[in-house]
Amino acid sequence: MKCYRKILRIPWTARRTNQNILQELGMKERQLLKNIKQLKLKYFGHVVRHNNLEKLCLEGAVEGRRGRDRPRRRWTQDVSDWLGFSVREASILAQDRDGFRSAVWEATSYKDPP
Repeated sequence: MKCYRKILRIPWTARRTNQNILQELGMKERQLLKNIKQLKLKYFGHVVRHNNLEKLCLEGAVEGRRGRDRPRRRWTQDVSDWLGFSVREASILAQDRDGFRSAVWEATSYKDPP
């Protein structure tokens, strides 16, 4: 909703409901996060099906010690959380395009809470 408010140039101090903002945009539900999830999962499937540099970067590990702070959120953690599979299981599923498409559709076809 923060992105939608920025698009409409509504300050954060304005007391407007989320429903009011969605009506102004002509939307019934929040679509932005759903679209981002779909695109990210589709790109994951594309990368996993090909043998290229992106796949090496996705599956590789960096040597050395990790930093002192909390570990950063990894790109693959989003994929495994959204699909409900481990990254290895998701990459095996991605080899079957139709099965992976249905898994992506299931992961992104939910109603956002109000």
